[in-house]
Amino acid sequence: MPETIAAAPTAASVAGLLAEVGGTGTDPVRGGYSRPVWSTAELELREWFTAHAAARGLDVEADRNGVLWAWWNPAGLPLTDAVVTGSHLDSVPGGGAFDGPLGVAAALAAVDHLRGRDLAPRRPLALAVFPEEEGSRFGVACLGSRLLTGAIGADRARALRDPDGNSFADVAARHGLDPRRVGRDDETLARIGTFVELHVEQGRGLVDLGRPVAIGSSILGHGRWRLTVSGEGNHAGTTLMADRRDPLVAAAQVVVAARDAARAHPPARATVGRVQPVPGGTNVIASRVDLWLDVRHPDDATTAALVAQIHERARQVAAAEGCTAELVEESFSPTAHFDPALRERLREVLPDAPVLDTGAGHDAGVLAAHLPTAMLFVRNPSGVSHSPAEHVEDVDAEVGATALADVLADLLTR
Repeated sequence: MPETIAAAPTAASVAGLLAEVGGTGTDPVRGGYSRPVWSTAELELREWFTAHAAARGLDVEADRNGVLWAWWNPAGLPLTDAVVTGSHLDSVPGGGAFDGPLGVAAALAAVDHLRGRDLAPRRPLALAVFPEEEGSRFGVACLGSRLLTGAIGADRARALRDPDGNSFADVAARHGLDPRRVGRDDETLARIGTFVELHVEQGRGLVDLGRPVAIGSSILGHGRWRLTVSGEGNHAGTTLMADRRDPLVAAAQVVVAARDAARAHPPARATVGRVQPVPGGTNVIASRVDLWLDVRHPDDATTAALVAQIHERARQVAAAEGCTAELVEESFSPTAHFDPALRERLREVLPDAPVLDTGAGHDAGVLAAHLPTAMLFVRNPSGVSHSPAEHVEDVDAEVGATALADVLADLLTR
């Protein structure tokens, strides 16, 4: 990543912007990128964004929850009723190059397009970068937007811990935030009139339709739960099979139970993506196993029923192994429907864009409970996301940025 960035060109390409950070946060073990919040890689990306925003004459600031804001306000308007766009820069472990950064790079490119047009903005524009959208460090997805809106309590957020045992409060303090001031920020919320987030599509909707850009309609309700199966730690070589209380055996059955429960309730999704035995030795029977469960369904009551069903099955299989199973909710986002009036306005601007829902969570979904939000999706020819196989063709990235600029121009001037 260059230490300095020259004055912004008339219209920087999205591909060119992303190429500048193509070597940041690569993961030699998992493949792809690992950019957890406040890691060296994510901090470098935040510096990259700040430098590019400054080169475009945008005023950059960080709020008390660590959200970056870059303001374009050539008319000197009051910073209220703003049009906001942006995304995130953190990633899942071994994620792709586009989940998050595509929306940030497209926002920068959209500003270039807008600066080249003869606009008379009636509202200010801000680019936003939300921290910890993936929840890969502290376990709560969309943590930055949840703090901003009060969707998570400040005390709970401060107490969150990463896999190394570091609290959110301590890590935030090391990176310039005052942990006492994190939490709902009504002053910043009051500045936002409309939020539009561009994101790589995490599925095959656009591939199958043969279109480069879609408009979002809703986000499936989803949540994360930690299931702890407790047994008896012991020696792998001296403990007879009949004498074991092995929580990992029960945990393995829970993984299958989650899959079977979701299959019985289409279009539900249930995933165990992380399993952590304690103490984790090859020749040790675990004393405890933590599993992280992700469940999604468009009907929130069905999601709750599925989680209860999986928990009950976990208790049954745990008891059969002489173990116990306890469930704790880490986060939940109800089904989010994007603002219908705003969606129809986007359809006027982009009449050829189909309207699609998504099973993936986004900051736009958290903000939807507080202000009009919308999303644009850009075609992913692989249909794969949260993986190194995630992809966007250069031409589609540019079409997406132009579509975003067209939407922003309409919102800023009409």
